[in-house]
Amino acid sequence: LQDSFNTPFLEILFHKAEMNGTIDVCEEDEKMFSKPGSNRDIGHDSRSELEVGKVEDITSNSQLDQAEIFLRENGYNWATADALLRDAHTVKKLIRKVDMMILPLLCGTYCLQYIDKQALSYGAVFDLFNAANVTSDQYSWLGSLFYFGEENSLIAWGSVLMFTALTSNFAGLAICRFILGCLEAPITPCFMLIVGSWYDRQQQPFRASCFYCCNGLGSILGSLFSYGIGHLSTGLAIYKAIFLICGGLTVAWGLLLLWLLPNDVMSAKRFSLQEKVTILAIGRKNQTGIYNRTIKLYQIKEAFMDPQVWICFIFTFLNELINGGVANFGKLIIKGLVTDPLKTTLLGLPQGAFQVFFVFSGGFVASKFKNARCYTMMLYLLPTICGSSLLWKLPRSNTIGLLFGYYIVGAYVASLVISLQMPVCNLSGYTKRVTGTAFVFLGYCIGNIIGPHAFLADEAPVYKTGCKMILSCAICQFALALFLRVLLVRRNQKRDKQASEGGVDLEVENETMLDMTDFEDMKFRYQL
Repeated sequence: LQDSFNTPFLEILFHKAEMNGTIDVCEEDEKMFSKPGSNRDIGHDSRSELEVGKVEDITSNSQLDQAEIFLRENGYNWATADALLRDAHTVKKLIRKVDMMILPLLCGTYCLQYIDKQALSYGAVFDLFNAANVTSDQYSWLGSLFYFGEENSLIAWGSVLMFTALTSNFAGLAICRFILGCLEAPITPCFMLIVGSWYDRQQQPFRASCFYCCNGLGSILGSLFSYGIGHLSTGLAIYKAIFLICGGLTVAWGLLLLWLLPNDVMSAKRFSLQEKVTILAIGRKNQTGIYNRTIKLYQIKEAFMDPQVWICFIFTFLNELINGGVANFGKLIIKGLVTDPLKTTLLGLPQGAFQVFFVFSGGFVASKFKNARCYTMMLYLLPTICGSSLLWKLPRSNTIGLLFGYYIVGAYVASLVISLQMPVCNLSGYTKRVTGTAFVFLGYCIGNIIGPHAFLADEAPVYKTGCKMILSCAICQFALALFLRVLLVRRNQKRDKQASEGGVDLEVENETMLDMTDFEDMKFRYQL
């Protein structure tokens, strides 16, 4: 792994980015990472050495977090910022303001993302297979192609979805699905990082669940939209009408997002300077850092050498093997129970409601109870194990039992939200945190690519192989979540022991905020 980062490709990649002026690459980071507790030879800030408001070359200092630079430029220090946190009423009011101004934008985007992503399955219930001459195997690939190329912007993805209505064969649909995936890619990892920069670590799971449960809301609204569109008599194929309407809504929402969503805390125009400083003080308590403009190669290497990153990657990969099948074939399972496509659409509504409940309650539990994240991940895999067993073993005549199994199988999504949040809250150092978050999301994409192909056309509508895959993946995830907790508990215990023996002060007032990794910062404690 370590040798793989010394390739000409990466050298060219970072050199090109540096020449373009978009990033800085820290040349001093040839070493993988310094010894634990060394703080990378950076001492504590002295106000006599760097006067408030007189910033000299601090923007070129790759060791300083951007929040540290922002405070110095605006005449604040961390002692003053921390004092703002003592006013609990003001802090609570500020968090409510963030909830009102940031969360709705994330929730609306996530809802539309799910509807757009599932527009293919809505069309499949009606006339997609016949009108576009798509086979069941080709439909599996259409589900996978979305995750091959996830990459750029909201307005563009809405436009691509509308252009999908112009296609009338597999090739056209495949190209549009691939491009759609490219454009929707940043949403999940970026939203996790946004939540990580605006809230403290204990608040993050619930806030992440707030926008992620909009997948369920999107499932409900999408089913209602497609049900209504199914009654239209426009002469246009129903699946094309679905793509046009959903894409148009997304383009309109994208314009609103460009206007209202800030790039980061420091540039948020609707927040006063004192409010920004308070939010940065909250972020400092997380110990994960806020933002740093320099890409540090040693932090990238460290991310790939960290076992918890790999555990979260495998956990997410297995989780999305399940999702890749359920998301694309769930409605076809229902269609095998009832022949009317409109009834199939309506019977999909409760699944969205169940998903909202699972994700929302999972995030609440993980935030309400300290160090309960891994336990919550395990807890919400149990309904998936039960639901997949029902789908596999119950006879097709037991419609109610099969529908119930389908509705509860989606509990795995609550575990996914927490898994995607783990790198954000448990990795310190901006480059390491972004790398870990992106890598775990790669597992999300790969799982969704492979998942649909476990649902074999000749097994419809039972899909026994798919049900077995769901069951085995959920059991393996349960074991991984338990192993992750054991790993993090031992790390914290080791650090606590070193702190007690070495007299490490965990609370140092007005300490300089450096861009250190969790391996370097021995004061860092992992969320369990």
